[in-house]
Amino acid sequence: MEREKALELVKKQLTEHRYQHTLGVMETAITLAAQYGADVKKAELAAIFHDYAKFRSKDEMRSIIVTEGLPQDLLAFNAELWHAPVGAYLVENEAGITDREVLDAIRYHTSGRADMTLLEKVIYLADYIEPGRHFPGVDEVREMAKVNLDRALIKAVQNTILFLMKKNQTVYPETFFTYNDLINKLED
Repeated sequence: MEREKALELVKKQLTEHRYQHTLGVMETAITLAAQYGADVKKAELAAIFHDYAKFRSKDEMRSIIVTEGLPQDLLAFNAELWHAPVGAYLVENEAGITDREVLDAIRYHTSGRADMTLLEKVIYLADYIEPGRHFPGVDEVREMAKVNLDRALIKAVQNTILFLMKKNQTVYPETFFTYNDLINKLED
């Protein structure tokens, strides 16, 4: 799917603020993909669609999780996680994107997972560091991303886990698995 058509479909699903975020994620993903050798077109497409389900109602997302065989354990955790796997489902079924790599990059952009592909890492990190993001630690991760994708990703996941813990919120197990897997594979 061409960029203009994808952006047109996504813009209908998002607020203006979230659409601007999506444009930032797209540009960041293109840059990271080019730097680290991921497929730039797939990175662009996954970035455009990464928040496709962000503004769907919790009831609709819950229903899709239950009826479409998505991981049921999601329902026990913060609903902020739901839009990623639900988004992958909707992007396939509403936008007709069938590329598994693109869909998985959308699916795991909030939780991560063990054995993340290069494309999944690019989308996760692009979402975290896009230029419109402003929160403690993001500038450090942006600088790290210029040098080492995995180290930047570790720091982003670490920051996310610590943020949730400081707020006394639960952490989705897949996020811990992501962190542990990245640490175990880290090349010194």
